[in-house]
Amino acid sequence: MLKIFENNCVGCEVCVTNCPFGALKMENDIAVVDPEKCTMCGICVKECEFDAMEIEKENKIEKQDISSYEGVWILAEQRNNKLMNVAFELCSEGRKLADELDTTLSAVVLASDIKEDAKELFAYKADHVYIVEDEELKDYRTETYTSVICDLINKFKPEIVLLGATHNGRDLGPRISARLNTGLTADCTKLEIDKERNILLQTRPAFGGNLMATIICPDHRPQMSTVRPGVMEKTDPDYSRTGEIEEIEVKITDKNIKSHITDSGKIINLKSDLSDIDIYTTIKEIIKEAKASVNLEEAEIIVSGGRGVGSPENFETIEEFASVLGGEVGASRAVVDEGWIDKAHQVGQTGKTVKPRVYFACGISGAIQHKAGMENSNLIIAINTDADAPIFEICDYGLVGDLKKIVPMLSKAFEELK
Repeated sequence: MLKIFENNCVGCEVCVTNCPFGALKMENDIAVVDPEKCTMCGICVKECEFDAMEIEKENKIEKQDISSYEGVWILAEQRNNKLMNVAFELCSEGRKLADELDTTLSAVVLASDIKEDAKELFAYKADHVYIVEDEELKDYRTETYTSVICDLINKFKPEIVLLGATHNGRDLGPRISARLNTGLTADCTKLEIDKERNILLQTRPAFGGNLMATIICPDHRPQMSTVRPGVMEKTDPDYSRTGEIEEIEVKITDKNIKSHITDSGKIINLKSDLSDIDIYTTIKEIIKEAKASVNLEEAEIIVSGGRGVGSPENFETIEEFASVLGGEVGASRAVVDEGWIDKAHQVGQTGKTVKPRVYFACGISGAIQHKAGMENSNLIIAINTDADAPIFEICDYGLVGDLKKIVPMLSKAFEELK
């Protein structure tokens, strides 16, 4: 609010003249502010030579008590009651963070029938698994998942929560963080613990991938991050490991959700009411689009083409080579934007992040946005006519030449080896 110091005001009317909103007037040679018109732009304060006014900022942010928050959580995503690969990647990364904090790692699974499959999370180093089963949770719905997960977080108070940056995760993460009044860092490529402050360091590309920004959330809990599938390395599973499974009972109706958590033999009611929501989503039917499957995130071999391929017709050469190798076809953003190939094949910062055993970059210059999606591949082989292309700075093997000649030769050679 704008505060007037009457003892300093000399009635010069400079503030009245310069106020663009007509929020000031003179009464008895003293400036008076109309709070309905004042926008606190600060022009009057700047123009006043007598220090007769200042803007008092109200501190409406209440500091959160974070002392009771402990533990690392991952939200293990499923499709049709089958855990997705990103769940195991998050488990592996969460284990590292939990060990650095000397705390536990827990996984949360919402589904309709997942109890047996959820046990595999222990093999990827989870200590606890919270299972919430209900027929209404088989398929993702924003309001339902948000309400149940927020209740769980409010009850158990984890200090870190990790989600996959999938279609569902990108929708769910912001809803949870907004409801819990905490921060969320999207599309993280690196997660570390600041050992001095015991807070999560969340690193992600910024400004089109031209720099890496490390973001912290020191005053609110939980600290939340989404991670793209394929970014974090999945550890080798240890199927001899076991852990504690805790089942959460929920009762879901059309207009509200009631959650119950079993704790030391008691049923604890959790507030989880959706009655104030104007539009409630109901899934009538799920229709799968009939198109070729593209599974870049889990492919062991990827053959990607860029603008250097020359034309959409020339992509047949890339597709043939990928077929010979038993791999998937990838692409740079440039050719996707040109309409040469579907966006499902795009690799890069605005596409998919991949980590195959072998990545062929054919006619791809190696812009930083593309490198962000494939530079963690175990073996990178680049083919380009430009010997100075940036892709040669990160590849393991580079072939300088015309891909339209080299790729068919490679296809023939590998076909003969088969």
